[in-house]
Parts: sequence; structure tokens; C-alpha cells
Amino acid sequence: MPGLDEVADGVWVRQSDWVWSNATVLRSDEGLVLVDPGISGDDLAELADAVDGLGVPVVAGFSTHLHWDHVLWHPRFGDVPRYALPAAAEMAPMVRERAQQMAVESTTGVPLEVVAMTTALPPDGGLLPGRVVPHDAHAIGHAALLLEDRGVLVAGDMLSDVLVPMLDPRREGQLAAYEEALDLLEEALHDVDVLVPGHGSVARGPEIAARLAADRAYVDGLRRGDGASDPRVVAEPWLADVHEGNVRAAQGS
Repeated sequence: MPGLDEVADGVWVRQSDWVWSNATVLRSDEGLVLVDPGISGDDLAELADAVDGLGVPVVAGFSTHLHWDHVLWHPRFGDVPRYALPAAAEMAPMVRERAQQMAVESTTGVPLEVVAMTTALPPDGGLLPGRVVPHDAHAIGHAALLLEDRGVLVAGDMLSDVLVPMLDPRREGQLAAYEEALDLLEEALHDVDVLVPGHGSVARGPEIAARLAADRAYVDGLRRGDGASDPRVVAEPWLADVHEGNVRAAQGS
């Protein structure tokens, strides 16, 4: 399995084999903050080894949203605050059992007792470095994390080169929510040199604007009942089902 790749000063990324999932490690004045660590038990243990190698304690975690692969943890990271936006933290007890079930069905060895044990991010941002960018696309309580001093945006399940935007079928108005989210992210990206998506490759320089444009084009396509020709859908056959779900959700928007 891969180790940590330092993509900016004090920002490390480790990618898992499962759906190209990225765990992000951030250095702050207080210590290390882990964003969306995952995925399998072995993977989490190896991430813990890599973090130990940095010689800096973990002081907090951050879940960008409540989907199961973004609410994982390992006891070796410590009993520290694991922040989520208040809307997501409020729902965490209701989704914990389903998240545990998904972890069992999708991978192996996940420490189930610490799945989705999140706490509401305080108004002052707690121990997180940077600024949280909340929005309503993809999942309730979704957020990106902007480190303006380092020119980095940790985007959660947005702006991926391998996954298309995924609408939340349980909520109406997701097309508008995605458009508003992309507007917010575009504003945040003005001085960003490095983009870390939840899944896929890290983007730098002109590739960042290309990611934004690709997601806008896909959402525009959904408004027309189209989008199946998106290169990401074409490249991964299983995304055809995701796209069809998006089309149905868009019809309800």
C-alpha cells in the first residue's frame, strides 16, 4: 500500500485502492488533523503507521460528510474530536448502523466501534486549520476545507477526475444545490494551487479549473436528461448505474 505523499507544505495524501479514496493529513499549530481516513482495517493501520512516522500527535479528525467511507477511524489515531458539520453530526447516530453495515459489506477489518463517532464542529472551527466551506450538494452537511495559507482545498466528494457528481436521491433540489456548491467552490478556488478530492487524483494548476468545468458540464447535462457521455461514466462501467440514478434524481429536482 502507498505511503504519505506531501502535496503541499504540511499536507499529506494517502490513496486507498477502494474507489481511489484519499485520506488527507494536515499539520496545524496544535498537531495533525486527519480528514476522511479510510478504508479497510489494514489500510487504516498502515495510515496509522505513516502518521506515527511524522512524529506529531493527532489532535482531531474531520469528516467531510456522512457517507460510510468518510466516517471511518482507527483507535490508534486516538480519542480526539472528530468534527463534522452540525447537520451531519446530528444525523450521525441515525446512520451509524448503516455505515457499519456498509463497511462490512464493502471491505474488511474496519474497527466498527468507532464508525461515525462525530461531534459538531464549533463555530470557531475547533482545532481545524483553514476555513470550512459548507454546502448542500451530495449529502447533508457536506463540507470542503480551504487552507488559504497553503493554497489547498480538500474537497470531499466533489471535483473528482474519476467520479461524476452524485446527487442525493433522498432530497429534492439537488441540481440547484450542486450548482450553488460549485459556485461556492469556484470562489474558494481563486488562490488554490492544490485540490484534493475525496476520490481520484490530486489536481494542480490548470487541472483544477478543468475539474470545475467538468462537473458543471455534467450537471448541465443532467438538466437536459443527458450526461452519459461524460468521460468518467464511459471509463467506469459501474458509473452507468450511478448516472441513471442521477437522471432520476434530477427529474425530481
